[in-house]
Amino acid sequence: MELSTTFLGLELKNPLIASASPLTASLDSIKKLEDNGIAAVIMHSLFEEEITHEIRQIDHFLHINNNSYAEATSYLPSEVDFDNLHADHYLEEIRRIKESVSVPVIASLNGASAGGWVNYATKLQEAGADALELNITYIPTSMQLRGDEVEQMYIDTASMLAQHISIPLNVKMNPYFSSPANMAKRFVDAGVKGLTLFDNPTLVDVDLELLSPLQHANITSSARLSETLRWCAILYNKLPCTLCANTGVHSGVDVLKAIMSGADATALASVLLIKGEAEIQNILSDIIEWMEKHEYESITQMKGSISLCHTDNPSAYERNSYMYALQHYRR
Repeated sequence: MELSTTFLGLELKNPLIASASPLTASLDSIKKLEDNGIAAVIMHSLFEEEITHEIRQIDHFLHINNNSYAEATSYLPSEVDFDNLHADHYLEEIRRIKESVSVPVIASLNGASAGGWVNYATKLQEAGADALELNITYIPTSMQLRGDEVEQMYIDTASMLAQHISIPLNVKMNPYFSSPANMAKRFVDAGVKGLTLFDNPTLVDVDLELLSPLQHANITSSARLSETLRWCAILYNKLPCTLCANTGVHSGVDVLKAIMSGADATALASVLLIKGEAEIQNILSDIIEWMEKHEYESITQMKGSISLCHTDNPSAYERNSYMYALQHYRR
């Protein structure tokens, strides 16, 4: 069985990628993922606030006595030197991991604004990252902020990052845009080389004893795979970018469904947090067993085989499928 695939221009030995999670936060854990067969890893995310907080601290230190020591501060550089930031630890992690594993290592930035923090992306590239994933998580709470303004903020951030790096940029989309297909196109037009479907925001809850809001990690299940499959099938072969199925991938069957819908690769997080790194071997075994039974020779052979590119009118097909599902429902 030929399990290899291509994602972000990277040759992967199979379609399984370890998504950003606590399991990709240390070298030891990443080695375990590699030993069990993972094809690539996305490092735990570095947050915009972790960079800009350091910038604000340094800026405050440099200018707090600006009037008293104007002559002295004139010798200081006008731009913050990123080598002095705490986020350098992240760069060192990339260097150590790249020296220790053979699978591609994808750095991850989590941010939404188009601020100066995007300059940090060049440091990630220089540290050896094979690609960069942008995880845009922004909850617009202002009633004055229009949807098109939020969308443009996302595009501006992706565009600025793409301009700062030569390694491939992947964007982890969310499914809440009014037109995900149009946003996907705008991301690609802005220089994005890959799209991950979809981001998995935290769950909101309330602690009735402490009378305070809570947010929990959103551990998924295969039941969450639906929207991922839908949009892989819609976007397949429509844009010059690669697709990665993210939310709801827990088994070999889920991986096969995603690939047939149009995904080039699949990202795993929840299933590995629940069952451990060894589950990668079980997923790969299930994929091979199914391919042998159904006489498939390669991942490439099945990719996009049930996507919407095989229908002349995808919108009508989606509508008809929706109507059929409702009309034929039985308790």
